[in-house]
Amino acid sequence: MSHFSPPADDKTLQEHGTAFRPKFDAAGLVTAIAQDDGDGAILMVAHMNEAALDETLRTGIAHYWSRSRAKLWKKGETSGQLQTVQRILVDCDQDALVLRVTVGGDGGACHTGARSCFYRTVTAERALKPDS
Repeated sequence: MSHFSPPADDKTLQEHGTAFRPKFDAAGLVTAIAQDDGDGAILMVAHMNEAALDETLRTGIAHYWSRSRAKLWKKGETSGQLQTVQRILVDCDQDALVLRVTVGGDGGACHTGARSCFYRTVTAERALKPDS
């Protein structure tokens, strides 16, 4: 059973109403950004389908939909880096979420071992120069 209402046909209701009405894309996904609740660092971007969002709301632990594995994914289940959800923010038209989380284990979020998946800065020079 879903914890939220379907998107409203009325744009004003969708953007200004009080009901949680996530707008899933054609693949049935909504973008979810995990952000450290303590220092505000962006940790990762993933996707949630209805089941992942329901499980997140039910348990308080972030669940995502793995597009590459085509299955529900409980973040940190094997690494210990469980993301405990402190709050969920939804954008104006309800097609993107920010999960404010605390992270267990070593506090990392990236499969590379980095704390955040966003560990590189893009500059014009770097963008135009191929890897050596």
